[in-house]
Amino acid sequence: MQKSGKSVASRALRSVELFTGAGGLALGLERAGFDGTGFVERDKNAVKTLRLNRPDWNVLDGDVRAINYGQFADVDLVAGGPPCQPFSMGGKARGKDDLRDMFPEAVRAVRELTPRAFIFENVRGLMRPAFKNYVEYIRLQMTYPDFPVSQNIDWEKNYRRLVRHHTSKRSLEGLTYKVAMQVVDAADYGVPQRRHRVFFVGFRNDIDAAWYFPVPTHSSDELLCQKYVTDAYWKQHVLQAPKAIPDRLAKRVSRLATGSLGLNAIERWQTVRDAISDLPALAKSDNRDHSLQSGAKSYPGHTGSPYDEPAKALKAGDHGVPGGENMLRYSNGKVRYFSIRESARIQTFPDDYKFHGSWTESMRQLGNAVPVRLAYAVAASVASRLKAHGKQPLQSAR
Repeated sequence: MQKSGKSVASRALRSVELFTGAGGLALGLERAGFDGTGFVERDKNAVKTLRLNRPDWNVLDGDVRAINYGQFADVDLVAGGPPCQPFSMGGKARGKDDLRDMFPEAVRAVRELTPRAFIFENVRGLMRPAFKNYVEYIRLQMTYPDFPVSQNIDWEKNYRRLVRHHTSKRSLEGLTYKVAMQVVDAADYGVPQRRHRVFFVGFRNDIDAAWYFPVPTHSSDELLCQKYVTDAYWKQHVLQAPKAIPDRLAKRVSRLATGSLGLNAIERWQTVRDAISDLPALAKSDNRDHSLQSGAKSYPGHTGSPYDEPAKALKAGDHGVPGGENMLRYSNGKVRYFSIRESARIQTFPDDYKFHGSWTESMRQLGNAVPVRLAYAVAASVASRLKAHGKQPLQSAR
């Protein structure tokens, strides 16, 4: 049983979050010791979810484009997950031409709040070759947030202007940030889900943070070893170990057994079984959070998540709940939808966290969320460096 509860760590670090959604990133920030002074969200159900679970949070219900950041002061961190649909593998991938591209608003928040650091998250689809120049344009805007981007020319011309600025002597003038981009798999950080995401993490230029992205804490090889070399995984769940190793894994398991892969001393990947097996069996009931939903079907490319692997990435879907990504697949081939509570476990939300709205709306919020455990791993690493560096006057960054 997962328990929530606010961190006992210092609340000295202040944050503002954009595109808060159901609160996955916000909970990770909270756990890492950030004191959220504002949470911006426009989806009505997500706003109600936030207020239901954290009535003391300053949740701003509305469009981020209308937010006046003058109401916040002395902010250490700006964070958020700009809408991913413009870059999602499952969407139309219109990128910069999609009206939902909110990266310019993320940059505006950094420019106006001048935080000591920022964390922005998005889908791995953002890193596709088709978006390469636009991603670099985003990175350069985050590096030089007060660079005067012209509204009278297209982004490509502004991109060329930024490149020239970046290579000029003037690049050290004004507000600047050191920006790192990293593509990660949430399973490598203890999330029972294969969820690939890209993070933009920046530190203001006057912050000598010496920061690096947190190293993985969990391993796919360790899961294979515990399944097919030591049987520890099956023993933990009081199950009979398989009599045969799947053909596709045989060579790798053989190398693990002989020690030729040199396992690191880290934990194994977490599986769907690890996440949900202690929950009550699903059945049709009045319990909206944990009730059997009908209609799950398997078809090519959408076959559900195996019980003894990390789940496939939960998805939100534009028209209801996607089937293949949000289903459990048993060893006999039968499938069913995950319940809201099971999905929350897979996204590492605490068990006492509730989601407002219908089953479909709740699942959409979960499909859009940042896994809490992944959010915490990133936020804690940033908080550690900010605390170690201490406060510095902003003037030294300009």
